[in-house]
Amino acid sequence: MFATLATFALAACSTATQQSAPAPVRPITTGGTILTPAAQAKADSGRPRYTAADVRFMQGMIGHHTQALTMVALAPTHGARADVRVLAERIGVSQRDEIALMRSWLVARNETVPDTSASHDHAGMSMPGMDMAGSMMPGMLSPAQMTQLERATGPEFDRLFLTFMIQHHQGAIIMVSQLLAVPGAAGNVDIYRFAADVNVDQTTEINRMRVMLAATPSGTPSR
Repeated sequence: MFATLATFALAACSTATQQSAPAPVRPITTGGTILTPAAQAKADSGRPRYTAADVRFMQGMIGHHTQALTMVALAPTHGARADVRVLAERIGVSQRDEIALMRSWLVARNETVPDTSASHDHAGMSMPGMDMAGSMMPGMLSPAQMTQLERATGPEFDRLFLTFMIQHHQGAIIMVSQLLAVPGAAGNVDIYRFAADVNVDQTTEINRMRVMLAATPSGTPSR
């Protein structure tokens, strides 16, 4: 599996370059023309067929990203240091854009889009950490971890935020590896490119956060 991911990440690096500011989300297009859901479905008929695993991946990743947005929203109000606030803002921008992309992909194929309204829990799903099939998603923070993060401030918040976001990003990478392990999955070009971006971008951010965490003072957790 690790060899598969290494090969996948290498191929993805050519399409997932670092940018100073994330590009705006573009509607699904072909040849510069915006496609309606019906036209998109017709276009898909000539492409490798997407699978149920592809749909579950996109649905689950929406909920996964939604929890990350809840986490990053705490940084400005919990005394995070400057570099942690910048990181949180960057994660927030990129993952909001990716949620919009995933929603568009699902809508264009008449697939169910998860409800991520404020009335739902921290995970953005019907149960904490669960995907739409009722399975626990890798890396998701438990309610107790979310409460711990919400109660922290200053250096303690920085330490917990970085620790928990590393855990969260690692979970997203596991979700990519699980997708690739399903025969026929990620044959759709949109799925492949998106999964490649998740794998490369979140691996890069994990490495950055580990360096930041090493520079963060240890503290006594809030109770």
